[in-house]
Amino acid sequence: MERVAAVRREGYMHELTMGRHAITVDEPVENGGEDRGPSPIRLLAGSLAACTATTVELYADRKGWDVGELEVSVEVEGSLVRGDAAYHVIVDLPGDLSDEQCRRILTIAGKCPVDKAIAGEFPISVTATEA
Repeated sequence: MERVAAVRREGYMHELTMGRHAITVDEPVENGGEDRGPSPIRLLAGSLAACTATTVELYADRKGWDVGELEVSVEVEGSLVRGDAAYHVIVDLPGDLSDEQCRRILTIAGKCPVDKAIAGEFPISVTATEA
């Protein structure tokens, strides 16, 4: 089992640790933070972009297709706080792929594990411990 932990440092700023990696996470000023790191929603969008890119690249490599310097971006509309967030994934594909290849890549892009987690296909449980 892999563990990721967020430890409060100050205000809404947290240190997020994942194995030997650490990231500072904070809310933007307009949400009461000091913008000293990406917000959780931006991290989630970044995770979706990276996971989609990796999934597409793994698929293309297996097929022997050259996707070059693939770029995947995610636009977030709305807010998780308000419960109306929507994620728009944009896959910038090279122009030399056929229509069929592009269609298959876009189908695979929507099957990355982060996409599945956001879509509610992975179970998430919440428990409490006492410090």
